[in-house]
Amino acid sequence: MYVVTGVTGHTGSVAAETLLNAKVPVRVVVRDEAKGAQWKARGAEVAVASFEDPASMTRALAGATGAYVLLPPPAWNQAGLAQNRAALTEKLLEALRNAAPAHTVFLSSVGAQHADKTGPIKTLHPIENALRASGHRATFLRAAFFMENWGGSLAGALESGSLYYGLVANKKIPQVATRDIGTTAAKALLEPHASGVRVIELGGPEELSLEDTAAIMSKVSGKPVKAVTVPTEAFVATLEGMGASKDLAGWYGEMMTGINADLVAWEGKGAQHVRGSTTLETVLRAMLAK
Repeated sequence: MYVVTGVTGHTGSVAAETLLNAKVPVRVVVRDEAKGAQWKARGAEVAVASFEDPASMTRALAGATGAYVLLPPPAWNQAGLAQNRAALTEKLLEALRNAAPAHTVFLSSVGAQHADKTGPIKTLHPIENALRASGHRATFLRAAFFMENWGGSLAGALESGSLYYGLVANKKIPQVATRDIGTTAAKALLEPHASGVRVIELGGPEELSLEDTAAIMSKVSGKPVKAVTVPTEAFVATLEGMGASKDLAGWYGEMMTGINADLVAWEGKGAQHVRGSTTLETVLRAMLAK
C-alpha cells in the first residue's frame, strides 16, 4: 500500500495520480472526507487524518510500503511561526515513528542541509535529521524553487511591466514545476533504494534567473516585462503589506538572502541529481489560460 499525503495540493495530487496509473494500491490522506470522494471513485482507499492529530495520521500511515509526506505550509498570517513549525514537526515525526512506513519519501528543499539562515527551509532540516537517525529507509526529495510561485507576481508584472522580486536579477537558480515533483515522488516510491537515506536534488530543465523569468513572461503574454531586484528590507516590507505575518515575511527575506549568497543551493556530494521536463514557459502559459 502506498500512502500519499497532501493530495489536495499540487504535488500530492500528481503523486497519487501517477501511482494509480501504475495500478498499485493507493491510500490518500485528507482532512475532509468529502475531498477524498474523487480519489475513492478512482479506486484509492481514503483515510481521514491530520498532522495536528498524530493518532489519526499513524493510522493513515500504518502498513505503508511507501509514504509520501510533506510538512503542510503555514498560514500566510501565522504568528509564532517558529513555535508553530516546531510543534507540527514533532507531531509529524510522532506519526512516522509510530507507523514506521517501510519507505518514506519526504518533500524537502534545496538548502535543507543547513540548520539555519535559510528562511522557511530551515524547518525541514530537523525532519531530515530525525528520518536519518531513525534507521528506516527514507528519500529526501530536495526540490528547487517552485515555478508556480510566480503565480502571485504574474498579474502585477504584466500590468506594471516590471517583475519585482528579492533575487539578484541575473543570478540563475534551479526552478521546478510541481507536476515534476509529484511524478518524481511517485517514481521514488515505486523504485526504492536498498536501505538508509537517498537524497534526490530535483530541478527543472534549466537554471533560470529573474531576468530569464521576466523574459519568458514577456514571451507568453506578448507584453514587455523587465526584472527588478528588490532590496531585502523592501521585499520583507512588501510581504507584510500584503498581509504576511512579520515572522513569515522575515523568513522569506532570509531565504532570498540565502539564495543570493549561494547558501540555499544544492549540496551535491552523494545526492542524485534529477531534472524535470516541464518548462517555465509551459507553467506560465497554463496560468495565463486560467
